[in-house]
Amino acid sequence: MTERLTQAGADESVRHPWRDPSSPVSDRVADLLSRMTLEEKIGQLGSYWAAPLRPGGPVVPVPEWATDPLPPQLAEAAAAGLGQLTRVYGTEPVLPAAGLERLRLLQRTVVAANRFRIPALVHEECLTGLLSWTATVFPTPLAWGASFDPGLVEKMAAAIGGSLRGLGVHLGLAPVLDVTRDYRWGCTEETIGDDPHLVTTLGAAYVRGLEGAGVVATVKHFAGYSASAGGRNMAPVACGPREFTDVILEPFVAGLRDGGARAVMVSQADVDGVPTTADRHLLTDVLRGELGFTGLVLADYFAVWNLKNKHGVVDSRGEAAAVALRAGIDMELPTVHCFGQPLIEQVRRGLVSEEQVDRAASRVLALKCELGLLDGDAWEDELVALPAPGPGDLDPPEHRGLARQLAEESVVLLANDGTLPLSGGCLALTGPLADDPLAMLGCYAFANHNSLDHLEEMASRVGLEPGVEIPALPAALAAELPDAKIRVCATGRVDALEDTDIAAAVAAARDADVCVLTLGDRAGLFGLGTSGEGCDAQTLALPGRQAELAQAVLDTGTPTVVVLISGRPYALGDVAGRAAAVVQTFFPGEEGATAIAGVLSGRVEPSGRLPVSMPGHAGAALGSYLHPPLAGATEVSAADPTPLYAFGHGLTWTTFGYEDLALDADVIPTDGTVRISATVRNEGQRAGTEVVQLYLSDPVASVVRPVRWLAGWARVRLEPGCAARVEFTVHADRVSFTGQDLRRRVEPGLIHVEVGRSSVDLPLRGSFVLDGPDRVVGLDRVLTVPVRVTVL
Repeated sequence: MTERLTQAGADESVRHPWRDPSSPVSDRVADLLSRMTLEEKIGQLGSYWAAPLRPGGPVVPVPEWATDPLPPQLAEAAAAGLGQLTRVYGTEPVLPAAGLERLRLLQRTVVAANRFRIPALVHEECLTGLLSWTATVFPTPLAWGASFDPGLVEKMAAAIGGSLRGLGVHLGLAPVLDVTRDYRWGCTEETIGDDPHLVTTLGAAYVRGLEGAGVVATVKHFAGYSASAGGRNMAPVACGPREFTDVILEPFVAGLRDGGARAVMVSQADVDGVPTTADRHLLTDVLRGELGFTGLVLADYFAVWNLKNKHGVVDSRGEAAAVALRAGIDMELPTVHCFGQPLIEQVRRGLVSEEQVDRAASRVLALKCELGLLDGDAWEDELVALPAPGPGDLDPPEHRGLARQLAEESVVLLANDGTLPLSGGCLALTGPLADDPLAMLGCYAFANHNSLDHLEEMASRVGLEPGVEIPALPAALAAELPDAKIRVCATGRVDALEDTDIAAAVAAARDADVCVLTLGDRAGLFGLGTSGEGCDAQTLALPGRQAELAQAVLDTGTPTVVVLISGRPYALGDVAGRAAAVVQTFFPGEEGATAIAGVLSGRVEPSGRLPVSMPGHAGAALGSYLHPPLAGATEVSAADPTPLYAFGHGLTWTTFGYEDLALDADVIPTDGTVRISATVRNEGQRAGTEVVQLYLSDPVASVVRPVRWLAGWARVRLEPGCAARVEFTVHADRVSFTGQDLRRRVEPGLIHVEVGRSSVDLPLRGSFVLDGPDRVVGLDRVLTVPVRVTVL
């Protein structure tokens, strides 16, 4: 932009300092605000969804009230300025080149409409990749958690960020940093797992990847969304202050501080009766004050008006806008209903101060300034310079390669009697997901996120081919086992099996040497699937008649490999004990079938580990391993919540032994560190990857503590007979917790150390003592546990 400045332009920068790219951001924003009318300031707080909003339309569900009145034309909506454009690429099927041209037109319309010629920010969903018709579909976050591989997650996020930037998108609405609390919750597939440290580490890695690509990461949902009552979407949250701080908030601390996220999206739920969108203590005192966040705070879609529409804490659009703005909301998404004329009227009537509007507008303008959107026509130069993407540009081979690697690393082998790997013979491939490529995708994949009827109609009308190639399991398995005879018998839907489906599957299994039985979920939104946003479950029993199907197939006596493709863990009952092998995947993305087939054939070594626990029975809704003693199996309750497979569990083709636990000190200060090391050895005949896990526990504390918690891990690949020394450096801050006075502290006392294969398989045990004063820690506390692996 500096090179393009004419003398006249330079003179204008002197007269209008906000136009001068060499001036500090704060000075530019202050100068611009001083020149804006109230309407222009509030214009920066709104958004516009350019796609037609209609109930049952492209994105489901669109509330009835969102279409009454219909949004104005963009030129009218942006007359005083516009904060954001919503999902230019992710609303309807559009080829990337056409979407880019549309964005150019939309931005030119926004710029021409407002006095200062300021373009809008542009946001898109990107939880499993850019949510667009032709973009790579990566595995779901729960699969990221199963990989235990933050480096690979960061590479994936960087690839997604590159796609976003190449299309002129500024903000990505990811990652989800909610810690899983109730597996019945439909959004479980959007979470990374039920351990705060796992979510923290992989979530921060995603943020770094996206931000490193020049895209603003939007961490969500701040905070408590995943702790809703009964696992129901947007249901009230009853969560104590210690659980809220130590479990729910902890990933956001790292996502903002270590990841560098510049935006936060707020939860739709209420916590103890206060909707988060209206919670000034949480959004201002905690987020801004305690956590030091200076970026944008975004309302989730329709959340501002939901203060009346769902929560009933206000009585008008204007009141909703006032309450949200005072709480700390900076922008309303996905289109303006409250942060427009209703908010203007609130200010005119003296019910909201203009200083509060300035506070929010200054944050929006500061981000636009950082992104170059206040630098004259530089925004257009950048958009014009972007090459029009062609077919395959959003799903290039390198992205598919990352998707395949992450899918392979996320496959969890839960049980195996030696039937796997498969070697050939006559195979039956059956079950409701046997030949459904969309079964590999989560609810934030384009095909599952949109209304399928509308999607097919639109694709046909504009002549689009399917957005990306998604191999189905039969073709993938045939490629892996070319000498096998594979009979495919796909049954009905996961939640709608008929007697004829079960009979056909039984017949196929009876005639086979081995049966591969697919079970699990079909992702969708708001009741259009068995997993996904708004697709909450009553119990953790397999949907529909799948358990009955499994028992009938197992009754044939044919060795049966159960392959679960799901968005949450399910209670398998005795199906797991009767099956020859059990393989768990969590919506592994467009390369999921290739990854599953690779594991079944033995070409791929299974290295995934459970990021959640597999419940022992369908009523064990709260299955997290992160529980205090009385929440586990006890003699005072007949209900046993012990999981069938515990957090961190996973098998491979070999076995590993553990030995020689060592701590470099028996006693450390309450502000000191201890190095904990152990040797892991491949004792089998094949190479394999072990996820070495470190757990800590605090047997005596001033508040009730979990039985154990994950403190660190290392993925270690070893050849047969080889060993490695794994060393964890643990700072005393990593045993801190929120005390009775609600301050985070490190207490002196004994700390137990356990190292092993999962949260319940821990062959090495030791301890150290924290000695010194009770120490209060702050935001600068140590969040990470460095790991060093030395192959011996």
